[in-house]
Amino acid sequence: MKNDFVFIDEFVSGIRWDAKYATWDNFTGKPVDGYVANRIVGTRALCAALEKARENAAAFGFGLLLWDGYRPQSAVDCFLRWSKQPEDGRTKLKHYPNIDKTDMVEKGYVAAKSGHSRGSAVDLTLYHLADGTLVPMGGDFDLMDSVSHHGAKGIMQAEARNRQYLCSIMEACSFASYHCEWWHYTLKHEPYPNTYFDFPIT
Repeated sequence: MKNDFVFIDEFVSGIRWDAKYATWDNFTGKPVDGYVANRIVGTRALCAALEKARENAAAFGFGLLLWDGYRPQSAVDCFLRWSKQPEDGRTKLKHYPNIDKTDMVEKGYVAAKSGHSRGSAVDLTLYHLADGTLVPMGGDFDLMDSVSHHGAKGIMQAEARNRQYLCSIMEACSFASYHCEWWHYTLKHEPYPNTYFDFPIT
């Protein structure tokens, strides 16, 4: 692994994770190039900020569950190739029910150059520390739809409030949100703002 990149679970105490792109449970319907192990990787700076976020979340009775961190460029390239392949319908209902897969890039859900590849972006949600259940957010991870946007209409008041909890926790720890995805946050002062890495997660 590159210098300054680490496994987040080794540096952030009590963190939970499920690296979706290392599994069959993602919008491509199979493990993605570059994700050899089900682990989440990030920069040390990302880990330091996440540790503060974890402490803030705990004060509200929440824990953090990570779905993705560092993303190899090979994985991004895999997404782009997949978006151009014929539709087979296997993941459409769950992940992009109201758009064509060919529109994912234009609508901002898939990027040719992802901030994740710089090592200081993370996809995450909250869970209840009391029983381990996920906090309702009004839509699942990687639901490519307007309902996933911050301030989206059509979700319950409690779900909107939970999104705001997550946003407040992350922004207080030097993260910036992304309008189209309630789960995506990027470190404001990332150490490699112009570098896109391509080493695999093993």
